[in-house]
Amino acid sequence: MRLTKSVVEQLLTQNEGFRWETYSRGNNFRERRVYRIVDGVVRISAQGKTSWAASRFNDEWVADAEQTRRFLRSVLGRLNTEGLE
Repeated sequence: MRLTKSVVEQLLTQNEGFRWETYSRGNNFRERRVYRIVDGVVRISAQGKTSWAASRFNDEWVADAEQTRRFLRSVLGRLNTEGLE
């Protein structure tokens, strides 16, 4: 499926309230991300820490167009795609 602007908008509308979590762990780094579809946008919150003393972070932002497409592509099999070509 090609994620054109209209397809992305329809996916976001049809999947309002969808939530997905990812976890990353590496040398001196740990992160938990929560992706939510809210009000027609993908909101991302990231919590984690690095090896530095005061390195805990807790950020939230609205995904840009490219981040939104990457996210939708990665979870497409779990989304409601009814009525899309």
